Amino acid sequence: MPSSTLPDEGDSLETCVLKFSDLDLKESNLTNPSNSLKAELDGNIKKKYSFAKKKAFAIFVKTKQVSSPSHEFKEKWWRCCQQVFADQTSIHRHVATQHAEEVHHQTASILKQLAAALSASQSLTSADRQNPPKNYLTPSQEVSAWLPDISRFSPDELSCSQGNEEGEVLLYYCYCDLEDPHWICAWQTALCQQLHLTGKIRIATEGINGTVGGSKVATRLYVEVMLSCPLFKDYLCEDDFKSSKGGAQCFPELRVGVFEEIVPMGISPSKVSYKNPGIHLSPGEFHKEIEKLLSQTNQEQGDTIILDCRNFYESKIGRFQGCLAPDIRKFSYFPSYVDKNLDIFRQKRVLMYCTGGIRCERGSAYLRAKGVCKEVFQLKGGIHKYLEEFPDGFYKGKLFVFDERFALAYNSCVVSECSYCGAPWDQYKLCSTLQCRQLVLTCSACQGQGFTACCVTCQDKGGKLASGPTQDSFKEECECTARRPRIPQEQHA
Repeated sequence: MPSSTLPDEGDSLETCVLKFSDLDLKESNLTNPSNSLKAELDGNIKKKYSFAKKKAFAIFVKTKQVSSPSHEFKEKWWRCCQQVFADQTSIHRHVATQHAEEVHHQTASILKQLAAALSASQSLTSADRQNPPKNYLTPSQEVSAWLPDISRFSPDELSCSQGNEEGEVLLYYCYCDLEDPHWICAWQTALCQQLHLTGKIRIATEGINGTVGGSKVATRLYVEVMLSCPLFKDYLCEDDFKSSKGGAQCFPELRVGVFEEIVPMGISPSKVSYKNPGIHLSPGEFHKEIEKLLSQTNQEQGDTIILDCRNFYESKIGRFQGCLAPDIRKFSYFPSYVDKNLDIFRQKRVLMYCTGGIRCERGSAYLRAKGVCKEVFQLKGGIHKYLEEFPDGFYKGKLFVFDERFALAYNSCVVSECSYCGAPWDQYKLCSTLQCRQLVLTCSACQGQGFTACCVTCQDKGGKLASGPTQDSFKEECECTARRPRIPQEQHA
Protein backbone atom coordinates (compact mmCIF):
# COMPACT_ATOMS: atom_id res chain seq x y z
CA MET A 1 0.00 0.00 0.00
CA PRO A 2 1.48 3.36 -0.94
CA SER A 3 2.44 5.57 1.95
CA SER A 4 0.52 8.80 2.36
CA THR A 5 3.56 10.67 3.66
CA LEU A 6 4.11 13.96 1.90
CA PRO A 7 7.43 15.00 0.30
CA ASP A 8 10.18 16.11 2.61
CA GLU A 9 10.01 19.74 3.68
CA GLY A 10 12.32 21.90 1.65
CA ASP A 11 11.99 19.66 -1.43
CA SER A 12 9.25 21.46 -3.38
CA LEU A 13 6.68 19.70 -5.49
CA GLU A 14 7.93 21.55 -8.57
CA THR A 15 11.46 20.25 -8.00
CA CYS A 16 10.05 16.80 -7.46
CA VAL A 17 8.18 16.89 -10.76
CA LEU A 18 11.32 17.91 -12.60
CA LYS A 19 13.16 14.94 -11.15
CA PHE A 20 10.38 12.37 -11.27
CA SER A 21 8.12 13.24 -14.15
CA ASP A 22 6.47 10.07 -15.45
CA LEU A 23 3.39 10.58 -13.33
CA ASP A 24 0.28 9.55 -15.21
CA LEU A 25 0.30 6.11 -16.76
CA LYS A 26 -3.33 5.16 -16.14
CA GLU A 27 -3.71 3.60 -19.60
CA SER A 28 -0.50 1.59 -19.45
CA ASN A 29 -0.15 -1.96 -18.21
CA LEU A 30 0.77 -2.16 -14.55
CA THR A 31 4.49 -2.57 -13.92
CA ASN A 32 5.08 -3.31 -10.25
CA PRO A 33 8.61 -2.59 -9.05
CA SER A 34 10.10 -6.08 -9.05
CA ASN A 35 13.13 -7.52 -7.30
CA SER A 36 14.93 -7.74 -10.64
CA LEU A 37 14.35 -4.05 -11.23
CA LYS A 38 15.63 -3.13 -7.79
CA ALA A 39 18.67 -5.33 -8.30
CA GLU A 40 19.64 -3.31 -11.37
CA LEU A 41 19.86 -0.14 -9.35
CA ASP A 42 22.99 0.76 -7.39
CA GLY A 43 22.95 0.94 -3.62
CA ASN A 44 22.28 4.65 -3.51
CA ILE A 45 19.21 4.36 -5.74
CA LYS A 46 17.90 1.42 -3.69
CA LYS A 47 17.79 3.69 -0.69
CA LYS A 48 15.66 6.07 -2.72
CA TYR A 49 12.94 3.51 -3.39
CA SER A 50 10.77 4.42 -0.40
CA PHE A 51 11.38 8.10 -1.06
CA ALA A 52 10.33 7.74 -4.72
CA LYS A 53 7.14 5.93 -3.70
CA LYS A 54 6.22 8.72 -1.32
CA LYS A 55 6.92 11.28 -4.01
CA ALA A 56 4.72 9.47 -6.53
CA PHE A 57 1.87 9.29 -4.04
CA ALA A 58 2.20 12.93 -2.97
CA ILE A 59 2.28 14.24 -6.53
CA PHE A 60 -0.72 12.13 -7.53
CA VAL A 61 -2.63 13.72 -4.63
CA LYS A 62 -1.37 17.19 -5.60
CA THR A 63 -2.72 16.84 -9.16
CA LYS A 64 -6.22 16.37 -7.71
CA GLN A 65 -6.17 19.62 -5.74
CA VAL A 66 -8.86 22.15 -6.72
CA SER A 67 -10.17 25.47 -5.47
CA SER A 68 -12.61 25.33 -2.59
CA PRO A 69 -16.25 25.09 -3.79
CA SER A 70 -17.01 28.08 -1.59
CA HIS A 71 -14.81 31.17 -1.47
CA GLU A 72 -15.34 31.49 2.27
CA PHE A 73 -13.31 28.33 2.82
CA LYS A 74 -9.55 28.57 2.54
CA GLU A 75 -8.69 24.93 3.20
CA LYS A 76 -7.36 22.69 0.43
CA TRP A 77 -9.89 20.59 -1.48
CA TRP A 78 -9.36 17.70 -3.85
CA ARG A 79 -11.45 16.29 -6.71
CA CYS A 80 -10.99 12.74 -7.96
CA CYS A 81 -13.31 10.19 -9.61
CA GLN A 82 -16.08 12.82 -9.70
CA GLN A 83 -15.95 13.20 -5.89
CA VAL A 84 -14.84 16.16 -3.78
CA PHE A 85 -12.68 15.57 -0.68
CA ALA A 86 -12.49 18.28 1.95
CA ASP A 87 -9.71 16.84 4.14
CA GLN A 88 -6.30 15.33 3.48
CA THR A 89 -7.04 12.08 5.26
CA SER A 90 -9.99 11.23 3.02
CA ILE A 91 -8.18 11.98 -0.24
CA HIS A 92 -5.18 9.96 0.94
CA ARG A 93 -7.44 7.05 1.81
CA HIS A 94 -9.20 7.31 -1.56
CA VAL A 95 -5.94 7.35 -3.53
CA ALA A 96 -4.48 4.49 -1.48
CA THR A 97 -7.54 2.28 -2.02
CA GLN A 98 -8.66 3.28 -5.53
CA HIS A 99 -5.44 4.31 -7.28
CA ALA A 100 -2.81 1.99 -5.80
CA GLU A 101 -1.98 0.58 -9.24
CA GLU A 102 -1.30 4.03 -10.71
CA VAL A 103 0.94 4.97 -7.77
CA HIS A 104 2.83 1.65 -7.97
CA HIS A 105 3.30 2.08 -11.70
CA GLN A 106 4.48 5.64 -11.31
CA THR A 107 6.95 4.60 -8.63
CA ALA A 108 8.38 1.92 -10.94
CA SER A 109 8.68 4.44 -13.74
CA ILE A 110 10.49 6.89 -11.45
CA LEU A 111 13.03 4.23 -10.53
CA LYS A 112 13.53 3.19 -14.15
CA GLN A 113 14.06 6.81 -15.13
CA LEU A 114 16.67 7.25 -12.39
CA ALA A 115 18.45 4.09 -13.48
CA ALA A 116 18.45 5.16 -17.14
CA ALA A 117 19.74 8.63 -16.31
CA LEU A 118 22.49 7.18 -14.09
CA SER A 119 23.57 4.70 -16.78
CA ALA A 120 23.63 7.35 -19.50
CA SER A 121 25.52 9.75 -17.29
CA GLN A 122 28.21 7.15 -16.53
CA SER A 123 28.58 6.21 -20.20
CA LEU A 124 29.23 9.76 -21.36
CA THR A 125 32.85 10.81 -21.56
CA SER A 126 33.86 14.11 -20.06
CA ALA A 127 34.22 15.54 -23.59
CA ASP A 128 30.67 14.43 -24.42
CA ARG A 129 29.37 16.17 -21.34
CA GLN A 130 31.03 19.42 -22.30
CA ASN A 131 30.05 19.25 -25.99
CA PRO A 132 26.82 17.25 -26.45
CA PRO A 133 25.71 16.75 -30.09
CA LYS A 134 23.67 19.73 -31.27
CA ASN A 135 20.68 17.73 -32.44
CA TYR A 136 20.54 15.20 -29.63
CA LEU A 137 19.17 15.63 -26.12
CA THR A 138 20.67 13.28 -23.55
CA PRO A 139 19.08 12.15 -20.25
CA SER A 140 21.87 13.91 -18.33
CA GLN A 141 21.01 17.31 -19.76
CA GLU A 142 19.16 19.66 -17.46
CA VAL A 143 15.48 20.05 -18.30
CA SER A 144 15.73 23.74 -17.45
CA ALA A 145 18.10 24.29 -20.40
CA TRP A 146 15.20 23.55 -22.77
CA LEU A 147 12.66 25.88 -21.19
CA PRO A 148 11.83 29.28 -22.73
CA ASP A 149 12.67 32.66 -21.21
CA ILE A 150 9.41 33.99 -19.79
CA SER A 151 10.87 36.98 -17.94
CA ARG A 152 9.27 39.41 -20.42
CA PHE A 153 5.78 38.16 -19.61
CA SER A 154 3.68 38.83 -16.53
CA PRO A 155 2.02 35.94 -14.65
CA ASP A 156 -1.37 37.22 -15.84
CA GLU A 157 -0.30 36.93 -19.48
CA LEU A 158 0.72 33.29 -19.01
CA SER A 159 -2.25 32.21 -16.93
CA CYS A 160 -5.71 31.63 -18.32
CA SER A 161 -8.55 32.15 -15.85
CA GLN A 162 -12.01 30.60 -16.01
CA GLY A 163 -14.05 31.98 -18.88
CA ASN A 164 -11.10 33.80 -20.44
CA GLU A 165 -12.03 34.27 -24.10
CA GLU A 166 -8.39 34.87 -24.97
CA GLY A 167 -7.53 31.27 -24.12
CA GLU A 168 -6.67 28.58 -26.65
CA VAL A 169 -6.50 24.81 -26.93
CA LEU A 170 -3.84 23.16 -29.12
CA LEU A 171 -4.10 19.71 -30.67
CA TYR A 172 -1.04 18.16 -32.33
CA TYR A 173 0.93 14.99 -32.89
CA CYS A 174 4.32 14.11 -34.32
CA TYR A 175 5.41 10.66 -35.38
CA CYS A 176 9.20 10.34 -35.17
CA ASP A 177 11.65 7.98 -33.49
CA LEU A 178 12.47 9.11 -29.93
CA GLU A 179 15.29 7.43 -28.05
CA ASP A 180 14.46 8.67 -24.55
CA PRO A 181 10.73 9.30 -24.00
CA HIS A 182 11.24 9.55 -20.22
CA TRP A 183 13.52 12.57 -20.59
CA ILE A 184 10.97 14.17 -22.94
CA CYS A 185 8.26 13.43 -20.35
CA ALA A 186 10.27 15.37 -17.74
CA TRP A 187 10.83 18.24 -20.15
CA GLN A 188 7.18 18.41 -21.25
CA THR A 189 5.98 18.36 -17.65
CA ALA A 190 8.29 21.21 -16.70
CA LEU A 191 7.46 23.17 -19.88
CA CYS A 192 3.70 22.95 -19.39
CA GLN A 193 3.93 23.84 -15.72
CA GLN A 194 6.09 26.86 -16.51
CA LEU A 195 3.52 28.05 -19.09
CA HIS A 196 0.51 27.22 -16.86
CA LEU A 197 -0.81 24.75 -19.45
CA THR A 198 -3.16 21.90 -18.65
CA GLY A 199 -4.09 18.94 -20.85
CA LYS A 200 -2.87 15.50 -21.87
CA ILE A 201 0.40 14.49 -23.52
CA ARG A 202 1.34 10.95 -24.56
CA ILE A 203 4.96 10.16 -25.34
CA ALA A 204 6.43 6.97 -26.81
CA THR A 205 9.42 5.83 -28.81
CA GLU A 206 7.23 6.44 -31.90
CA GLY A 207 6.55 10.12 -31.16
CA ILE A 208 4.38 12.52 -29.18
CA ASN A 209 0.65 13.32 -29.09
CA GLY A 210 -0.74 16.23 -27.13
CA THR A 211 -3.64 18.53 -26.47
CA VAL A 212 -2.98 21.45 -24.12
CA GLY A 213 -4.88 24.54 -23.07
CA GLY A 214 -3.84 27.92 -21.71
CA SER A 215 -3.56 31.60 -22.58
CA LYS A 216 -2.71 32.50 -26.17
CA VAL A 217 0.64 33.85 -24.99
CA ALA A 218 1.40 30.50 -23.36
CA THR A 219 0.24 28.36 -26.28
CA ARG A 220 2.22 30.48 -28.77
CA LEU A 221 5.34 30.03 -26.63
CA TYR A 222 4.68 26.31 -26.49
CA VAL A 223 4.51 26.11 -30.29
CA GLU A 224 7.74 28.10 -30.63
CA VAL A 225 9.55 25.77 -28.23
CA MET A 226 8.28 22.65 -30.00
CA LEU A 227 9.27 23.96 -33.44
CA SER A 228 12.76 24.87 -32.26
CA CYS A 229 13.42 21.62 -30.38
CA PRO A 230 16.10 19.57 -32.22
CA LEU A 231 14.04 16.41 -31.81
CA PHE A 232 10.99 17.75 -33.66
CA LYS A 233 12.09 20.67 -35.83
CA ASP A 234 12.57 18.47 -38.92
CA TYR A 235 9.14 16.85 -38.48
CA LEU A 236 6.80 19.50 -37.09
CA CYS A 237 5.60 22.68 -38.76
CA GLU A 238 3.27 25.38 -37.47
CA ASP A 239 0.40 24.00 -39.55
CA ASP A 240 0.56 20.75 -37.54
CA PHE A 241 -0.91 22.56 -34.51
CA LYS A 242 -4.71 22.77 -34.65
CA SER A 243 -6.12 25.50 -32.44
CA SER A 244 -9.56 26.31 -31.06
CA LYS A 245 -11.04 28.67 -28.48
CA GLY A 246 -10.69 27.41 -24.93
CA GLY A 247 -8.01 27.57 -22.28
CA ALA A 248 -6.57 25.84 -19.24
CA GLN A 249 -10.08 25.47 -17.81
CA CYS A 250 -10.91 22.93 -20.54
CA PHE A 251 -8.88 20.27 -18.71
CA PRO A 252 -9.06 19.30 -15.02
CA GLU A 253 -5.29 18.87 -14.76
CA LEU A 254 -2.01 18.27 -16.59
CA ARG A 255 -1.30 14.64 -17.45
CA VAL A 256 1.99 13.69 -19.08
CA GLY A 257 2.99 10.05 -19.45
CA VAL A 258 5.10 7.52 -21.34
CA PHE A 259 3.23 4.82 -23.26
CA GLU A 260 3.89 2.19 -25.89
CA GLU A 261 1.64 3.97 -28.42
CA ILE A 262 0.86 7.67 -28.76
CA VAL A 263 -2.66 6.72 -29.86
CA PRO A 264 -4.06 3.56 -28.20
CA MET A 265 -4.86 1.20 -31.08
CA GLY A 266 -3.84 -1.82 -29.03
CA ILE A 267 -1.19 -3.12 -31.45
CA SER A 268 2.53 -2.70 -30.95
CA PRO A 269 4.13 -0.08 -33.22
CA SER A 270 6.67 -2.73 -34.16
CA LYS A 271 3.86 -4.70 -35.83
CA VAL A 272 1.89 -1.82 -37.40
CA SER A 273 4.08 1.21 -37.95
CA TYR A 274 3.17 4.82 -38.64
CA LYS A 275 5.76 4.63 -41.43
CA ASN A 276 3.34 2.80 -43.75
CA PRO A 277 0.22 5.02 -43.78
CA GLY A 278 -2.27 5.80 -46.51
CA ILE A 279 -1.93 8.63 -49.01
CA HIS A 280 -2.44 12.03 -47.39
CA LEU A 281 -5.06 14.29 -48.94
CA SER A 282 -5.30 18.00 -48.17
CA PRO A 283 -8.71 19.30 -47.02
CA GLY A 284 -9.30 20.64 -50.53
CA GLU A 285 -8.44 17.31 -52.17
CA PHE A 286 -10.58 15.40 -49.66
CA HIS A 287 -13.48 17.80 -50.32
CA LYS A 288 -13.28 17.15 -54.06
CA GLU A 289 -13.24 13.37 -53.54
CA ILE A 290 -16.40 13.50 -51.42
CA GLU A 291 -18.07 15.88 -53.87
CA LYS A 292 -17.35 13.41 -56.67
CA LEU A 293 -18.69 10.48 -54.64
CA LEU A 294 -21.89 12.23 -53.55
CA SER A 295 -22.62 13.26 -57.13
CA GLN A 296 -22.86 9.62 -58.20
CA THR A 297 -26.39 8.36 -58.78
CA ASN A 298 -25.85 5.10 -56.92
CA GLN A 299 -23.15 5.45 -54.27
CA GLU A 300 -23.49 1.85 -53.10
CA GLN A 301 -22.31 0.58 -56.47
CA GLY A 302 -19.29 2.88 -56.49
CA ASP A 303 -15.75 1.86 -55.59
CA THR A 304 -15.19 4.44 -52.81
CA ILE A 305 -15.93 4.29 -49.07
CA ILE A 306 -15.72 7.24 -46.67
CA LEU A 307 -14.58 5.68 -43.37
CA ASP A 308 -14.89 7.41 -39.99
CA CYS A 309 -12.10 6.14 -37.68
CA ARG A 310 -13.63 7.58 -34.51
CA ASN A 311 -15.84 6.14 -31.79
CA PHE A 312 -19.64 5.98 -32.06
CA TYR A 313 -20.27 8.82 -29.60
CA GLU A 314 -18.04 11.08 -31.71
CA SER A 315 -19.65 10.31 -35.07
CA LYS A 316 -23.14 10.48 -33.53
CA ILE A 317 -23.03 14.29 -33.21
CA GLY A 318 -21.10 15.04 -36.40
CA ARG A 319 -19.84 13.22 -39.50
CA PHE A 320 -19.22 13.46 -43.23
CA GLN A 321 -22.19 12.85 -45.49
CA GLY A 322 -22.36 9.31 -46.85
CA CYS A 323 -19.73 7.93 -44.46
CA LEU A 324 -19.40 4.51 -42.87
CA ALA A 325 -19.20 5.19 -39.11
CA PRO A 326 -18.33 2.03 -37.11
CA ASP A 327 -20.42 1.54 -33.98
CA ILE A 328 -17.36 1.00 -31.77
CA ARG A 329 -16.59 2.72 -28.49
CA LYS A 330 -12.76 2.56 -28.53
CA PHE A 331 -10.13 2.98 -31.21
CA SER A 332 -8.50 -0.18 -29.89
CA TYR A 333 -11.53 -2.02 -31.34
CA PHE A 334 -10.80 -0.68 -34.84
CA PRO A 335 -8.42 -3.49 -35.93
CA SER A 336 -10.99 -6.13 -34.92
CA TYR A 337 -13.68 -4.15 -36.76
CA VAL A 338 -11.59 -4.20 -39.94
CA ASP A 339 -10.93 -7.93 -39.57
CA LYS A 340 -14.60 -8.73 -39.06
CA ASN A 341 -15.75 -6.57 -41.99
CA LEU A 342 -12.89 -7.13 -44.42
CA ASP A 343 -15.20 -7.83 -47.37
CA ILE A 344 -16.63 -4.32 -47.09
CA PHE A 345 -13.23 -2.92 -48.07
CA ARG A 346 -12.30 -5.42 -50.74
CA GLN A 347 -11.31 -3.71 -54.00
CA LYS A 348 -12.44 -0.32 -52.65
CA ARG A 349 -10.86 3.10 -52.50
CA VAL A 350 -11.07 4.11 -48.83
CA LEU A 351 -11.16 7.75 -47.69
CA MET A 352 -10.39 7.75 -43.97
CA TYR A 353 -10.75 10.60 -41.49
CA CYS A 354 -10.62 11.29 -37.74
CA THR A 355 -10.45 14.33 -35.43
CA GLY A 356 -6.90 15.53 -36.05
CA GLY A 357 -5.37 12.85 -38.25
CA ILE A 358 -3.44 10.76 -35.75
CA ARG A 359 -5.76 7.75 -35.66
CA CYS A 360 -5.70 7.57 -39.46
CA GLU A 361 -1.91 7.31 -39.50
CA ARG A 362 -1.87 3.86 -37.95
CA GLY A 363 -5.47 2.94 -38.84
CA SER A 364 -4.65 3.34 -42.54
CA ALA A 365 -1.42 1.38 -42.04
CA TYR A 366 -3.42 -1.49 -40.55
CA LEU A 367 -5.97 -1.45 -43.40
CA ARG A 368 -3.20 -1.31 -46.02
CA ALA A 369 -1.47 -4.27 -44.38
CA LYS A 370 -4.57 -6.39 -45.07
CA GLY A 371 -3.94 -6.01 -48.80
CA VAL A 372 -7.59 -5.93 -49.89
CA CYS A 373 -8.12 -2.25 -50.79
CA LYS A 374 -7.43 -0.62 -54.13
CA GLU A 375 -6.13 2.48 -52.38
CA VAL A 376 -6.23 3.97 -48.88
CA PHE A 377 -6.34 7.75 -48.40
CA GLN A 378 -6.52 9.84 -45.24
CA LEU A 379 -7.52 13.42 -44.47
CA LYS A 380 -4.40 15.37 -43.53
CA GLY A 381 -5.01 17.39 -40.38
CA GLY A 382 -8.30 15.60 -39.78
CA ILE A 383 -11.73 17.16 -39.39
CA HIS A 384 -10.12 20.07 -37.53
CA LYS A 385 -8.28 21.30 -40.62
CA TYR A 386 -11.16 20.49 -42.98
CA LEU A 387 -13.59 22.64 -40.99
CA GLU A 388 -11.16 25.55 -40.98
CA GLU A 389 -11.41 25.62 -44.79
CA PHE A 390 -14.95 24.27 -45.27
CA PRO A 391 -17.10 25.10 -42.22
CA ASP A 392 -20.22 24.60 -44.35
CA GLY A 393 -18.81 21.74 -46.41
CA PHE A 394 -19.69 18.06 -46.37
CA TYR A 395 -19.04 17.59 -42.64
CA LYS A 396 -22.35 18.13 -40.85
CA GLY A 397 -22.79 18.64 -37.12
CA LYS A 398 -20.33 19.20 -34.29
CA LEU A 399 -16.76 18.04 -33.80
CA PHE A 400 -16.32 15.98 -30.64
CA VAL A 401 -13.24 16.85 -28.55
CA PHE A 402 -11.76 15.04 -25.57
CA ASP A 403 -11.97 17.79 -22.99
CA GLU A 404 -14.61 19.49 -20.88
CA ARG A 405 -16.03 21.37 -23.88
CA PHE A 406 -17.15 18.01 -25.38
CA ALA A 407 -17.74 19.51 -28.84
CA LEU A 408 -16.92 22.40 -31.19
CA ALA A 409 -19.47 23.97 -33.53
CA TYR A 410 -18.48 25.12 -37.02
CA ASN A 411 -21.93 24.96 -38.67
CA SER A 412 -25.55 25.05 -37.51
CA CYS A 413 -26.44 21.47 -38.50
CA VAL A 414 -27.77 19.15 -35.79
CA VAL A 415 -27.49 15.50 -36.85
CA SER A 416 -28.21 13.80 -33.52
CA GLU A 417 -31.25 13.62 -31.27
CA CYS A 418 -32.32 13.44 -27.65
CA SER A 419 -32.07 9.88 -26.35
CA TYR A 420 -35.45 10.19 -24.62
CA CYS A 421 -37.83 12.16 -26.84
CA GLY A 422 -36.05 12.14 -30.21
CA ALA A 423 -35.92 15.93 -30.59
CA PRO A 424 -32.86 17.35 -32.41
CA TRP A 425 -30.09 17.69 -29.81
CA ASP A 426 -26.29 17.54 -29.84
CA GLN A 427 -25.09 18.78 -26.44
CA TYR A 428 -23.46 16.02 -24.42
CA LYS A 429 -23.55 15.77 -20.65
CA LEU A 430 -22.15 13.14 -18.34
CA CYS A 431 -24.63 10.63 -17.00
CA SER A 432 -26.08 11.96 -13.73
CA THR A 433 -25.33 8.65 -11.99
CA LEU A 434 -21.84 9.29 -10.62
CA GLN A 435 -20.84 5.65 -10.89
CA CYS A 436 -21.37 5.80 -14.68
CA ARG A 437 -19.01 7.46 -17.14
CA GLN A 438 -21.22 7.47 -20.23
CA LEU A 439 -22.11 10.58 -22.22
CA VAL A 440 -25.80 11.28 -22.66
CA LEU A 441 -27.83 13.34 -25.14
CA THR A 442 -30.85 14.60 -23.24
CA CYS A 443 -32.62 17.82 -24.27
CA SER A 444 -33.59 20.65 -21.92
CA ALA A 445 -37.21 19.52 -21.72
CA CYS A 446 -36.27 15.96 -20.77
CA GLN A 447 -33.69 17.20 -18.28
CA GLY A 448 -36.46 19.26 -16.69
CA GLN A 449 -38.46 16.05 -16.26
CA GLY A 450 -35.53 14.40 -14.49
CA PHE A 451 -34.20 12.33 -17.40
CA THR A 452 -30.51 12.96 -16.89
CA ALA A 453 -28.96 9.49 -17.06
CA CYS A 454 -27.74 7.57 -20.09
CA CYS A 455 -30.61 5.05 -19.89
CA VAL A 456 -33.60 4.08 -17.74
CA THR A 457 -31.59 1.38 -15.96
CA CYS A 458 -28.90 3.84 -14.98
CA GLN A 459 -31.52 6.43 -13.98
CA ASP A 460 -33.06 3.93 -11.54
CA LYS A 461 -29.65 2.90 -10.28
CA GLY A 462 -28.74 6.56 -9.65
CA GLY A 463 -31.79 7.04 -7.46
CA LYS A 464 -31.00 3.98 -5.38
CA LEU A 465 -27.34 4.94 -4.96
CA ALA A 466 -28.29 8.47 -3.94
CA SER A 467 -30.33 7.14 -1.04
CA GLY A 468 -27.83 4.44 -0.15
CA PRO A 469 -24.19 4.35 0.98
CA THR A 470 -21.55 6.10 -1.13
CA GLN A 471 -19.69 3.79 -3.49
CA ASP A 472 -16.23 4.40 -4.89
CA SER A 473 -16.48 1.81 -7.67
CA PHE A 474 -16.81 3.05 -11.24
CA LYS A 475 -17.87 1.28 -14.41
CA GLU A 476 -16.63 2.12 -17.84
CA GLU A 477 -19.62 0.39 -19.42
CA CYS A 478 -23.26 0.76 -18.48
CA GLU A 479 -26.00 -1.79 -19.07
CA CYS A 480 -27.20 0.18 -22.09
CA THR A 481 -23.82 -0.03 -23.82
CA ALA A 482 -23.16 -3.59 -22.71
CA ARG A 483 -26.10 -4.70 -24.87
CA ARG A 484 -24.41 -3.32 -27.98
CA PRO A 485 -22.11 -5.70 -29.88
CA ARG A 486 -18.48 -4.94 -29.11
CA ILE A 487 -17.48 -5.37 -32.77
CA PRO A 488 -20.43 -4.79 -35.13
CA GLN A 489 -20.92 -6.75 -38.33
CA GLU A 490 -21.77 -4.44 -41.23
CA GLN A 491 -24.27 -5.44 -43.91
CA HIS A 492 -22.32 -5.99 -47.11
CA ALA A 493 -23.77 -3.99 -49.97
